[in-house]
Amino acid sequence: MLARRTTNGPFRPDPVSREHQHLLMRVAQAAPSHFNSQPWRFVLIEDKGTIREVARISGESMTELIEAGVFFERYRRYFRFTEAEMEQKRDGIHIDHLPGPLRPFTRRIFSDAGLRIMRQLGVPKKLGEDNRRLVEGSPLLLAALLDKAEYRPGELSGFYSVFGLGAAMENIWNAVGEVGMGLQFVSTPMEIGRQWQAIRELLRVPDDLELMAVYRLGYLPEDGKRPSIDWSSRHRKRLSQFVFRETCEVPEREG
Repeated sequence: MLARRTTNGPFRPDPVSREHQHLLMRVAQAAPSHFNSQPWRFVLIEDKGTIREVARISGESMTELIEAGVFFERYRRYFRFTEAEMEQKRDGIHIDHLPGPLRPFTRRIFSDAGLRIMRQLGVPKKLGEDNRRLVEGSPLLLAALLDKAEYRPGELSGFYSVFGLGAAMENIWNAVGEVGMGLQFVSTPMEIGRQWQAIRELLRVPDDLELMAVYRLGYLPEDGKRPSIDWSSRHRKRLSQFVFRETCEVPEREG
């Protein structure tokens, strides 16, 4: 579990074996759920045409989010630009890999001025194309859904269902590394309502299910090439930053 990683780079083109696909479904199935309701549903997607269309939607979404500055505005507070910053905060992501023309502007790259520079250099389209290629080159997509009979937002059953799906996905995330695979969110379409609806329609999600997330999976190459803009996020908070003893007023001591 401590070795779990998210894969930002490409996968090998090899199909994911049916044995490994079913293994991942079995470890998901082993997750806890309220009253053993098992509210999760999964769609395993290998069809090249479907993957290509999800990739197109994902790439377009990335370009739109970067071009409009929406992505940076929403998530700016998580960006770190030096190892010292990461060491102090111990959360967020360290932006440690940028295209050459952007490196002199590292600290300002997500400011309004930096965004103008990115537009002039065509970075939003480049990032969108990078994202499209990453998704299209994935041999397997996994859609995670919840049964609306259990998933009722605003009620406890809604929380329980999301909690259970989170446990199921964490089981999958921990298992992929054991079979030489990687996993990553296909997250950008979720940021734009009409794009997420397009994926719902593509996957023919019925009215009694809620599409919660889409992931890309595949076997890891020996030497993974990093995307144009990439980051590391291996720091974790110290115990004293997120654990308390007896009450919320007493931080846990290290050691």
